[in-house]
Amino acid sequence: MPLQPDGRLIKNGITLLSGVDPAGRAKKIVNSIAIKDRTLYLCPSPLYGYGFSDLLSKIELQAPNSAVLCIEADPELYELSLKNIETSLLNNKLLRLTNICDGETLYSFICKNWGQMAFRRIEIIKLTGGWQLFPKVYDFLCNYIQSEIATDWSNALTLTKLGRLYIRNTLRNLAFFSHFLSHSIEELSFGSDPVLVLGAGPSLDETLDTLNRYFPPLEKRPFKIICVDTCLYAFKERNITPDLAVILESQFWNLRDFIGCKGWNVDTVIDISSLPASARLLTGNKYLFMTPWTKLKIFDRLKERNLFPSNIAPLGSVGLTAVELARRLTNGNIICAGLDFSFTDDKYHAKSTPGHKNKLNLQTRFKRILNTIAYEKHSLTAVSKSGLPVKTNAVMRGYRDLFEQEFSGDNRLFDIEGSGLPLGVKTLSMEEAILTLKNNTNFISQRRRTKGSQGAEDTEEEELKKLTPCAPFSPCLRVKNSELIKFYNIEIKLLKELKDLLTGDEAMNQQRLTELIEECDYIWAHFPDYSGGRKPNINDVSFLKRIRAEIDPMLKLLERVKKDI
Repeated sequence: MPLQPDGRLIKNGITLLSGVDPAGRAKKIVNSIAIKDRTLYLCPSPLYGYGFSDLLSKIELQAPNSAVLCIEADPELYELSLKNIETSLLNNKLLRLTNICDGETLYSFICKNWGQMAFRRIEIIKLTGGWQLFPKVYDFLCNYIQSEIATDWSNALTLTKLGRLYIRNTLRNLAFFSHFLSHSIEELSFGSDPVLVLGAGPSLDETLDTLNRYFPPLEKRPFKIICVDTCLYAFKERNITPDLAVILESQFWNLRDFIGCKGWNVDTVIDISSLPASARLLTGNKYLFMTPWTKLKIFDRLKERNLFPSNIAPLGSVGLTAVELARRLTNGNIICAGLDFSFTDDKYHAKSTPGHKNKLNLQTRFKRILNTIAYEKHSLTAVSKSGLPVKTNAVMRGYRDLFEQEFSGDNRLFDIEGSGLPLGVKTLSMEEAILTLKNNTNFISQRRRTKGSQGAEDTEEEELKKLTPCAPFSPCLRVKNSELIKFYNIEIKLLKELKDLLTGDEAMNQQRLTELIEECDYIWAHFPDYSGGRKPNINDVSFLKRIRAEIDPMLKLLERVKKDI
């Protein structure tokens, strides 16, 4: 693309480069920037690369952990940049030029070049006017990368706090589930039945009361109900038995969700890292799934022995996980309720849930039933599906946005109108929802209807066979238990060998030490300086001492759970 006679670069009527000292202008912009460490500087449409030499020199001196990412969305201008930017700049490890305009692919490109969690923030530097050709694209990419960076750091903080608990729960749950052949959610199916997915939000009360009016408890329902564990007692109080309860929480306080429900015959689907005691409280069939919290070598060893349950992408919220489970378990319509992601002045959750009962228990003449969260400085006012004002916060808004991002493209999904935030799917009135649950032909596309009719040939007896787990002492179960015992023995052997190297009971072999640390990554993946996929420094004495302190408790746990198989 040739320059104009006056030195300007113009495309589509837009001046991309000034004819009056463009290099000097870029240098002034660079000199005015306060460089921050651990920052990714996004430079849209770099063109001839003016100002880059000064920018990289400034970064090397003031912020050696920062870098520059140049993006060119225009194919012609991208070729121009490749030909005209100095080779020494393009080869500098602190600068990368790309034409990738897909957010996910671009973030993978960043991680590949600079590593996971290399940056804490992203900032835009506009050194030319080329950004004016695709302003929305560059803004989107900047926002997407900032969101991914924030998510990675948030996940790392969660892993630092709960990573040790996750792996301990996983090892204990594997031993507990060895007593059940129905080991994975792959063995569970609802066919083409419509599914009602219920969260514990304030709007749940109206939905449960309506269910009791239209579907008496003793009658067989023409649809399935999947609920989150927090609202179990709300179901029991109304004499409604859900078809499946979802358990996700790994911490002990989750036990309060089961107060008054111990021994209740309800089928449960349980995350492998959830609190093991939660899985024991309900007596129905138990199914296992997994939301991987990070990449670990131990997961590969589980897969090799066919001990790894079905994966569900980590969604952060038990309500979102319940929706994803419903999408996998049925070919029919899915109607959501109680997934409010909002609260009122007097209720954070529905009546009879642990939080609401606690509020009632604390009520006195001097203390009203108020939801104090609604009055905190972080609370926001939003508009509900019904058009009325409700309260929410940044975390709940994030879950709502994630719901829309993940599920809005599924035309089987619907939401019942009420006090919750709009979820980005079609909203039904309560009457429309009841009609849809009674008759699965409403709102179904021809493709879905055809698929449902094919499944309708199965008899009721055949469907029951699909849902009923086999006998607990079958040969298949013995084989699986044998593999599980071998798996635990291998883990014990690896940890003991690592311990011997660290204590000097075995001659130091640096290569073998490195291999063992990588294989036993689950004992250090939660360390604050290495959580989130960051590679450890094998020569760091502090790191090795911390690993040594983790080995004995893990060995004790493995020996104990192996006896329970």
